[in-house]
Amino acid sequence: MMDGDFFLDKNFTRQAITSETVLLGKEFENCVFENCSFTGHDLRQAVFSDCAFTSCDLSLAKLVQTAFRNVVFKDCKMIGLHFEDCNAFGLKMTFDHCNLSHSSFYKVKLQETNFYEALLHEADFTDAELKAAVFDHCDLLNAKFENTQLAKADFSTAYNFSIHPAQNQISGAVFSKENITGLLNDFGIQIIS
Repeated sequence: MMDGDFFLDKNFTRQAITSETVLLGKEFENCVFENCSFTGHDLRQAVFSDCAFTSCDLSLAKLVQTAFRNVVFKDCKMIGLHFEDCNAFGLKMTFDHCNLSHSSFYKVKLQETNFYEALLHEADFTDAELKAAVFDHCDLLNAKFENTQLAKADFSTAYNFSIHPAQNQISGAVFSKENITGLLNDFGIQIIS
């Protein structure tokens, strides 16, 4: 049970977060959430600053005006989230071994965001700002990049992506010779090794 609206330096485990727990508008600073399920929870107007989520399930949570300021997600299931609904002020997140499939980052500004070994199947990055973002060993199968700012982004170890160079800003982005085909898929070109 959570009594009060502000939590500092608290650890929450699966026993602390239940379907009856109301997180709406609550503020968490320097808190740790482990093995918690937020599936379908209403996180509207909640503020998470300098927090860490480990092995949590946030799939289909409602993120209307939710603030994630310097938040780390590790080994989390985050399917179908709409990050474009988040509070944009101070938005900063890191994703480590997370499943973000079917999530939307439409028009979200996430410069220098790190995605480590993330599953991003059918994620939508349309009109997003991902300058200097790192996609380290990420699976981007059917992820949508359209009018996306990817200047200086690092895709050198990413795979299964398809990025049309003429429809996205990729100046200074880094790719490896092994995954360069992801830039040529839309041109119908065959590359034989």
